Amino acid sequence: VVEPGTDAAYSPGWQQWNTGIQYGGGVINVITKAPSFHFGADGELTVGNYGAVGGSASVTGPIVEDKLAGRLYFADRQRDGYYKVKTGAGPRTAGDDQTQDFWTLRGQLLYAPQGNVEWRFIGDYTKRNERCCAAVQVQDGPTTPIIQALTAGTGIASPPNPYARVAYANRDTNNVIEDGGVSAELNWTPAALGGAKLTAITAYRNWKHRAGSDVDYTDADIFYNPSTNANRDEFKTFSEEIRLAGKTDKLDWLVGGFYSNEDLHHNYSLVYGAQYEPYLGLLLSSGTNPATVSLLSGRPYGTNYVSGQGAVDTYHQTDETFALFTNETLHVTDKFEITAGLRYTDDRKKVTSLATNSDSGVGCGSVLAHGVAPPLAIALLCLPFENPFFNNWSNAQRHNEDELAGTIKGSYRFNRQILTYISYARGYKAGGFNLDRTQNGLTLQPVRDTSFKGEFVDSYEAGVKSTLFDRTLLLNATVFDQTFTNFQLNTFTGLVFVVDSVPVVHSKGVDADFVWMPDNALSVQGGVTYADTRYTHADQASLLPTGFEGAAGSRMSLAPLWSGSGSVTYKLDLSPDYQARFNIGAKYSSAYNTGSNLNPNKVQKAYTLANGRISVGPKSKAWTVELWGENLFNQHYKQVAFDGPFQGNLASPSQGTIDAFLGAPQTYGVTFRAKY
Repeated sequence: VVEPGTDAAYSPGWQQWNTGIQYGGGVINVITKAPSFHFGADGELTVGNYGAVGGSASVTGPIVEDKLAGRLYFADRQRDGYYKVKTGAGPRTAGDDQTQDFWTLRGQLLYAPQGNVEWRFIGDYTKRNERCCAAVQVQDGPTTPIIQALTAGTGIASPPNPYARVAYANRDTNNVIEDGGVSAELNWTPAALGGAKLTAITAYRNWKHRAGSDVDYTDADIFYNPSTNANRDEFKTFSEEIRLAGKTDKLDWLVGGFYSNEDLHHNYSLVYGAQYEPYLGLLLSSGTNPATVSLLSGRPYGTNYVSGQGAVDTYHQTDETFALFTNETLHVTDKFEITAGLRYTDDRKKVTSLATNSDSGVGCGSVLAHGVAPPLAIALLCLPFENPFFNNWSNAQRHNEDELAGTIKGSYRFNRQILTYISYARGYKAGGFNLDRTQNGLTLQPVRDTSFKGEFVDSYEAGVKSTLFDRTLLLNATVFDQTFTNFQLNTFTGLVFVVDSVPVVHSKGVDADFVWMPDNALSVQGGVTYADTRYTHADQASLLPTGFEGAAGSRMSLAPLWSGSGSVTYKLDLSPDYQARFNIGAKYSSAYNTGSNLNPNKVQKAYTLANGRISVGPKSKAWTVELWGENLFNQHYKQVAFDGPFQGNLASPSQGTIDAFLGAPQTYGVTFRAKY
């Protein structure tokens, strides 16, 4: 059970704007604790390093005896950033990044007017005002001397020292998020339906986001996303689900329907900084002449790419999804069961877009009209956000899909200790649109079709679940083989997220986990996964447009071959009424590539993260004092590495500047909890 505002809550900076995707696997299901008809209250207060301070409180109890109960939860958390930021000449003044500053409120009502009817109403609101996400350099490129020349040697980490956690950004990375929603759930078991249960859930959510970003990740003033309404998003979602479930002696059954209506307004702006034009000039002249652009355009120096001018685009996407589903389990015998499920989905997306250039793309337009620039220079001076062909350019697209997904599974229980199963499932994730500019590299003409296909996975599994040694050991193991078709590879370019459809991805492996509880004081649990996930040989050519550098049959990015976890918890009685609890846990990952293009310099080596907690308090848990630490040994690791925008090496792509978002450093603190 996770309340909003805990460490499991959303953190900004990792949004995927190619929206409208339905995820078919790997879902985290968050279930908030329902109101109780018995009064209760609890709260916590936490302080930690990086200036962390936070607290939460909840209260629940009856409002009308045996009829109406409520629960109210509130949390507020703040923390300084994990990065120190060198801001150069500004205008940014904030000296840290990846901060935490939010509050959240959730209220619930549980109405049970009679034994077979129950209503649950939930409303929540969260406000965030945080700085995210600056990046650090992990590899120097050939543009580093140019950036240093523009900033008197202070513009970029040289040589890179990423785990000093010093980022360079002269522009704001402020993120403001407002997220709120309401839902109503009915559970009704009418006598006329013979014990079947009807569930209906109606929900509405409104998510707003405004953000700025220094997208060159240096303190040179090259280009940026302004923190204004020109970079603002609003995402409204209405959904309705109705399902009916029941059982007979031999059959557990469920049928239902689902409807979703999503409405997205996405504003995106990328503009030039004051040093954009001289930066381009130095790139084109091998660092010798900042006025090179003027020679190619015929315009005075400083008038080709004026600070604050650039691309200002708007997108409006709607998505209607209809689905019918059913799931049945047939108890063939006391030991043998067959489960089958089927889902039909109809997904209809529409998007309209309007692209504008606040300066009419004068720099690129003048270069084209002057007619003296070589093709390589035109490619650099007429990128999509500079391109005058996008002046007041409008586009409309539609994407409709209707697909079947489903599963069938057979399970056999040899005895009370051992259960085996084998299953097949076909999953589906709807296609959508990349919400950004795309142009033909040869003609510079805008590309109207920015869609990507729906993704499918065919998954085969076989496994065993066991409870052994008088229920002191739970041991499970699964072998799996999965084939993904039109895999939606989400790539962060440093500017935007772009989805490429990869024809085929294949994953196979073994997953095993256990829990051992030899007595009431000690518990040990862990797991290990071997997953070999690779592109097929034919996919290398299909990925070349995104700068793919892997060999045929390469393992996928962000897909370690081995991963594992383990933890030990021990409870020590200090007296008849008081107890200490000790927990240590670790997660291991073997090496993997953190970049979608599989640049070999983006590999993250194998690492292990360890966390620990020590708590003391009464056995009743009326209060607890907890000392905790995460990433105890301050393990260094990259989350995502990406090519520094406009900082590549055309002759040798692997040798360009590489930036990265890092994993969290060592954190520690004390938490006091109390409940009544």
